[in-house]
Amino acid sequence: MTSATPPSSESSSPQKVCHSQTQTEVTKPLLGSPVGTAAAGAAPGTAGATALRLRRRVLSKDGRSNVRIEHVSGRGALYLRDLWTTFLDMQWRYKFFLFAATFAGTWFAFGVLWYLVALVHGDLLEFDPPSNHTPCVMEVKTLTGAFLFSLESQTTIGYGFRCITEECPVAIILLIFQLVITMVMEIFITGTFLAKVARPKKRGETVKFSQHAVVSNHEGQPCLMIRVANMRKSLLLGCQVTGKLLQTSLTKEGETVRLDQRNVPFQVDTSSDSPFLIIPLTFYHVIDDTSPLRAWAAKGGGWTDPELADFELLVILSATVEPTSATCQVRTSYLPDEILWGYEFPPVVSLSPSGKYVADFAFFDKVSKTKSLPSFKQGLPTTPPMLRNHGNKEADPEKVRLEESYRGEERGRDRGRLRDASPLSVRISNV
Repeated sequence: MTSATPPSSESSSPQKVCHSQTQTEVTKPLLGSPVGTAAAGAAPGTAGATALRLRRRVLSKDGRSNVRIEHVSGRGALYLRDLWTTFLDMQWRYKFFLFAATFAGTWFAFGVLWYLVALVHGDLLEFDPPSNHTPCVMEVKTLTGAFLFSLESQTTIGYGFRCITEECPVAIILLIFQLVITMVMEIFITGTFLAKVARPKKRGETVKFSQHAVVSNHEGQPCLMIRVANMRKSLLLGCQVTGKLLQTSLTKEGETVRLDQRNVPFQVDTSSDSPFLIIPLTFYHVIDDTSPLRAWAAKGGGWTDPELADFELLVILSATVEPTSATCQVRTSYLPDEILWGYEFPPVVSLSPSGKYVADFAFFDKVSKTKSLPSFKQGLPTTPPMLRNHGNKEADPEKVRLEESYRGEERGRDRGRLRDASPLSVRISNV
């Protein structure tokens, strides 16, 4: 399906486009290449090719989203309500800084509270307490001493010089409050560290996609092929590979939809259910009349055409990690210039002299040109026999159903007579 051609700049009212529930001008490029990026004086074909090469991705090759979220009211409050996800999504350098700042901040905050308790009770040096004075906390006579007592209590160091006494019930309550609050805080921070380390995202980094996708004939049909490999010996269970084609589409109402998503199913040979990803596998998408790539393939896969090549193919692998039973998702994307027409993947699995299978990743991203280019011909819509017989007249649904039922019975009787008259067919069917 080709994308809609943007209106000329001379139009008085630019066409409105639906893009993620917002409205924008259709003159804005689909995937981000600004107008005028091509060099001045360049040929039109060269300018189009340059613009396509400079186009930005919706999804990067390593699976990260390039979509920036703006103008969200109350965004900070929304993130604070979900602190767990906010801490998990935080980068490591900010997490380490927040970890250190949280502990140092609580030590100082409770140190100030201990200093106020000593101030109210008259335990500080400036009050010159008598020799028989019993303080709330022993050896807490300055702000520094209060900070050290807070640190020792929270980390349970206990050097033996500073300790709480029975003189002040408020001090006992404050100690209990500090230990409970800081223990909950430590559990939360430690849990986020462990969860971030054990995230399935790290397991997904050991799943490799081919740098290019190729299009060649497979089983007599043009197919889009990608190669996927698991670089660990631990298996991925229940692998599912799906594709999403992002392109501009034009509805029947004349509305241009940016980044319209179309399903691109992938399969291994004849099945798409749970492939055994123990060796690098090639996944196929058959380009037929139902494929969203049919218009692009009908033109021979030319990516320099700004209308046909205005798309991005997202490939998503979902699986379950065997050691942890966690769900893992790996993503990548292919632009039109990364889909090679008339190429195929060379074999990567060989048999060593010792009798072991070897997957040589030196050939994983290599491609080779096919002997013959794939050809795709769009099929013409067929007219049912009932409609051809009736011409332009509207057929009666009940009559059509009865005619089809009668024809089915006739065909069944004919097949029965053929089986009765040909004993050879019986012998073949029994083999």
